[in-house]
Amino acid sequence: MTNAEMDKLCINTIRTLAMDAVQQADSGHPGTAMALAPVAYTLWQKFLRFDPDDPIWPNRDRFVLSGGHVSTLLYAMLHLTQVKAVNPEYETPGQVSVTLDDIKRFRQLDSKCAGHPEYRWCSGIEATTGPLGHGLAMSVGMAMARWWMAAHFNRPNFEMFNYDVYTTCGDGDMMEGVASEAASLAGHLKLSNLCWIYDNNKITIEGNTSWAFTEDVATRFIAYGWNVTRVGDANDTEMLERAMTCFKKSNDRPTLIIVDSHIAYGAPNKQDTSAAHGEPLGEEEIKLTKRAYGWPEDKKFYVPDGVYDFFKGATGKRGHEAREKWIALFNSYKTQFPTFAEELYRMQHRQLPEGWDKKIAAFPADPKGMASRESSGKILNMAAQGVPWLIGGAADLFPSTKTRLTFEGAGDFLAENYGGRNLHFGIREHAMGAISNGLALSKIRPFCSTFMIFSDFVKPAIRLSAIMEIPVIYIFTHDSIGVGEDGPTHQPIEQLISLRAIPGLMVWRPGDANEVVETWKYVMKERHTPAVLVLSRQNLPTLDRMKYAPASGAQKGAYVVSEAPGGKPEALLLATGSELSLALQAQDQLAKEGIKVRVVSMPCWEVFDEQDQEYRDSVIPPGVTARVAVEQASTVGWDRWVGSQGAVVGMKTFGASAPLKELQKKFGFTVDNVAAAVKTSLKKSGALAK
Repeated sequence: MTNAEMDKLCINTIRTLAMDAVQQADSGHPGTAMALAPVAYTLWQKFLRFDPDDPIWPNRDRFVLSGGHVSTLLYAMLHLTQVKAVNPEYETPGQVSVTLDDIKRFRQLDSKCAGHPEYRWCSGIEATTGPLGHGLAMSVGMAMARWWMAAHFNRPNFEMFNYDVYTTCGDGDMMEGVASEAASLAGHLKLSNLCWIYDNNKITIEGNTSWAFTEDVATRFIAYGWNVTRVGDANDTEMLERAMTCFKKSNDRPTLIIVDSHIAYGAPNKQDTSAAHGEPLGEEEIKLTKRAYGWPEDKKFYVPDGVYDFFKGATGKRGHEAREKWIALFNSYKTQFPTFAEELYRMQHRQLPEGWDKKIAAFPADPKGMASRESSGKILNMAAQGVPWLIGGAADLFPSTKTRLTFEGAGDFLAENYGGRNLHFGIREHAMGAISNGLALSKIRPFCSTFMIFSDFVKPAIRLSAIMEIPVIYIFTHDSIGVGEDGPTHQPIEQLISLRAIPGLMVWRPGDANEVVETWKYVMKERHTPAVLVLSRQNLPTLDRMKYAPASGAQKGAYVVSEAPGGKPEALLLATGSELSLALQAQDQLAKEGIKVRVVSMPCWEVFDEQDQEYRDSVIPPGVTARVAVEQASTVGWDRWVGSQGAVVGMKTFGASAPLKELQKKFGFTVDNVAAAVKTSLKKSGALAK
């Protein structure tokens, strides 16, 4: 059989695996997978540097499937190239990542082949792309990571990082705003290692794209500063190869390859724009399609003889040789540049350098204190000097979020200087979050920041961080009605509880500068958990830790910061963030009236939840039912901690435009009101005479 015949056989194997998987599951999208089979095949067989025996080697090319509904295309490629599974210890025990049985169980419970590709579920999947557009934005982060790592680690004759990033996408991706934000930034940064392959099939779920999408995509991307080329037929593998070669030769801008295709044509002249895209083809149509391919009509999940070997001889051979060459280079690199080699190893294994936190120091007691955004900015700079791959920035707000790295050598990540550690995302919050995910997937430790109210823009990316279990650090400042005169549109109310509702996410709202210290120490040690830091604009008193409990208690999520006289509280005051000092003032006032109150700081509900029951009960005793929580945010969620006899001093409406002190009085964040709430709770619980 000639190479051309084998090419056709392999492409049709990809197509038939996709249609059989969807048909057996009675669920899924076969059409685009079938249409893009020649594209994926050409890319993997002719260009992609990817070793199936070691799918996580650091300098591999990345392939991201932005349209995750086309997952059968990726599963077919992972199976046919026999990608090996990687265990949590970053080892390859030898098992195949996606077996034929896995594909047969597409979209079934506990199958590796989920309805959309899931990072960590299945080796060889570079990202959980989730909502359309996110794969594109994450690929920008991966491309940026290559340039930063090259600037940091590469040395003459030691090119440790030079990988490319390829992403397939469709009309839906192109319509999403996050993709446009990311494309604009990628063009600005001249990320020449980035190639998006756009399947221009003119079909979405509702029908033809002409109903809602008629812009000139090519011209738009040229305006972004991209190189744009076109392939008129997705089946023309020769033209696909030429387009990808054009990308490889481009060294001053990213590349968009527009590929015209017809979604799910099976039998000759068949174009089905409904069943093809969003549901199985049906047994009869599959038989007709297989007949058109010259395929055994009644064979399902059929891989003809020679197909595995053909992939092994191209994708496998090229990737293995590239990896072996890189490993040999790294071994020499370790000898000549041991410090950088150690950093590279630790970064790739999500380990921190020894003594990474040696510059982090506690803050002295100060009644005036400082905003937690200020203390966080200082600690961030201390931590970043100990962790060279801690990089990040803001959505045009670093002067306000205090997230600029200011120490000597930090620099700015620009098209002229990819070694800078300060990233400038522009006013692109959604893309910022997704790009940060791409950086984290490349093993860089990213942080990104904006105002708390704008976390709404970032939420989809935060959710994906949690699903993928990658340790992105999100820094949100201006965390409450403390924003003051900016008014209701800029005062976050429901944002805090909406973030707490995301499984697998840590949400921290520290109460003073030293709780911020402990927050950073905890967060930096996390390898698989993203974190949100919720920080104030206004000053918070730095507590005197000779009087109050050590701030290290914050690392358990909640702790007794100030005990009631005699250690036997009649009531509990629970607080986070800027309201911690308010709770302490209320405790003092109530003590003058003979009411014994314990103040509990609860900077992170999620970490407190992880403590054993004995510790949780020691902090919030079940027998003390008079409880009041104080937080300048929605009261939703606090009922779990205060119980039926407790109360919450919080926000039940949007805020208002006024100076902070007036807002605090209006919404009840005063010592008198908190004290009154405690007395009411005591009466309700029967602990105080009515």
